[in-house]
Amino acid sequence: MQDARPRRRSRKPGLAPLRRAVHVPVWGDLGIRLTLALALVFLVVLIHWFDRDGLVDAHDGHVSFLDVVYFTMISITTTGFGDIAPISDRSRLVEAVIVTPIRFAVIFIFVGTAYNFIIRRSWEKFRMKRIQEQLSGHIVVLGFGVSGSEAVNELIERGTDPRQIVVMDPSEERLEHAEALGCNVIEADASRDEALMAVRIAEAQTVLVSAGRDDSSILIVLTVRHLAPKVPISVVVRADDNEVLARQAGADNVINPVRFTGLLLAGSAQGAHIADYLADLASVTGRVQLVERPVRPEEVGKPLSELATGGRGLRIYRDGGAHGFWEHEANVMQAGDIVVEIRPTDIPVAEDEFSSNA
Repeated sequence: MQDARPRRRSRKPGLAPLRRAVHVPVWGDLGIRLTLALALVFLVVLIHWFDRDGLVDAHDGHVSFLDVVYFTMISITTTGFGDIAPISDRSRLVEAVIVTPIRFAVIFIFVGTAYNFIIRRSWEKFRMKRIQEQLSGHIVVLGFGVSGSEAVNELIERGTDPRQIVVMDPSEERLEHAEALGCNVIEADASRDEALMAVRIAEAQTVLVSAGRDDSSILIVLTVRHLAPKVPISVVVRADDNEVLARQAGADNVINPVRFTGLLLAGSAQGAHIADYLADLASVTGRVQLVERPVRPEEVGKPLSELATGGRGLRIYRDGGAHGFWEHEANVMQAGDIVVEIRPTDIPVAEDEFSSNA
């Protein structure tokens, strides 16, 4: 749910870093490393304590438990002042065969921890910022509720690389689910200029808006259209009277799930297979797909029924108007026309084509 209160626009892009999923929480990883290191140190203390007869203290000749702890620490850290030293053959063998490998293991743990929490995380933060700055041709999903999450799942099922998807939502819990899918996520209010500029909204391939409330979604559409005049926007609204407002706000596609559900129900009442066919069109596993594409040069001058792809032409869009296959405008396709056709799923979709389930 987005904040619909009036706000002051900001022109300065706030580059809040994107995130991608990490399999182990930061504090969990740190705790595991420290616990393992302390366990190894404690093991060496026990070894030295049970083998203290093989050690000599140059200071007072007596090796106490404190001396053992002291000797363990300077031995593990390879400091070696020489005031306590192994003198028996067994003690030297223990140092060489048991303690030395443990010493290396502890050093590697601390070096690895320093790398993971300082060097690698700093590099990862820098890398994600670079990804953020170079975003282009990506899909921005604003709102990760029921509709938004289903859209992302469907995009991934259709072959979209999740790294090309940016999810923005104010809910940390929802973003964790998006991270688990491999998407880039950012916790922010999608109605704010700086948040949208941070994900380079003007460079996006398309924007999907599903804020959970119609007023919030329409406000987000207004903001996106202000910042990205040419980027296609699809929005989910639930009230019929808000569909017009969403289009006036700048949405290219307005989806009303309530109305679509009603269409499926009505269709199923009039024919047992209509709803099944519509679901087939919408599903990534369906046998057929709807494809929207520009008319091809070799198709110019031909009727809509003679498509080069072998599909069945349903509609053409020309000068902002829609013309069905039964209308005379469909008898001759012209350069610049947009064709909507239905074709089998096994026919590949080109880069300049958009499919319902390809």
